[in-house]
Amino acid sequence: MKKILSLGPLFIILASFLWSLDGLLRRSLYVLPPLIIVFWEHFIGFILLLPLLLPNWKQISAIKPKTWGAFTWVTLLSSILGTILYTAALGKIQYLQFSVIVLLQQLQPIFVVIFARLVLGERLEKRFWPILIMALTGAYLVSFPELTPNLKTGSGTTIAALMAIGAAFSWGSSTAFSRYALLRLPSLTVTGLRFGLASLLGLLIIFMTGKTSQLYLLSSAQFLTLLTITLSTGMVALAIYYYGLKRTPARISSICELTWPLSAVLLDYFYFHRGLTLSQWLGAALLTLSITAVSRFKKSADGGTRTHKPYGTRP
Repeated sequence: MKKILSLGPLFIILASFLWSLDGLLRRSLYVLPPLIIVFWEHFIGFILLLPLLLPNWKQISAIKPKTWGAFTWVTLLSSILGTILYTAALGKIQYLQFSVIVLLQQLQPIFVVIFARLVLGERLEKRFWPILIMALTGAYLVSFPELTPNLKTGSGTTIAALMAIGAAFSWGSSTAFSRYALLRLPSLTVTGLRFGLASLLGLLIIFMTGKTSQLYLLSSAQFLTLLTITLSTGMVALAIYYYGLKRTPARISSICELTWPLSAVLLDYFYFHRGLTLSQWLGAALLTLSITAVSRFKKSADGGTRTHKPYGTRP
């Protein structure tokens, strides 16, 4: 039985593949303010998950302050700030090439590794580092068909780059805090609470910024698109991801999540019929090898089912 590998990474890979399809569904939503999209997407997901949360109310009421702190971090940085920063960075592609923004997102595993050590006390095996380097190299080659990014300067270049890095930090650090909560609660409960808190905080920010009138801008077609996203690349994808993350060390999850740029490029090839360069095929091969390698990592003592020391304590 020791040779049976955890299925956790496979669920993370599946969720990452679903996220690569997200851009196809969001095209018609670009006319809406990002914060409005964030609120409605999370609110719809929360309403759908509410029947599953109510039977676990006693368990939820017993959640400790540090776990609520982890939920707050994930909600603020991943659900709200990360999404807004990434969307805003994409809105500045006249200053910074789209592929550069995508590449900067590949810094996310670095932040995951750092916070996995700080928050979860995960040890890093020596064999992990060459795989991380191979994965980042593959992500670079996939993002840059011509091997060199276009770094033409402009008044918004620095701002756009900082926004993209900020999004990578937000999502990367949130992986560790999400796993902290998942080690203490069922994955669906964590998903539901995250969507509920994101809805509440998103609505609060909308009221504070005086944008309440924009809440009603949704057309029936846009609402249907948001519902479709919730049931595929949104809430459902996150629930699948959390199911996998609960069973996978955060550092390994960070590599598996690179399925997103890999599947996005392959989708571009097969769906939009845009050919891949030799460097992109090489990058795809490196990503595939690295993802396969970490998905075969056995659960180690610090990345398996034991309870980690809480963040804020010495690992």
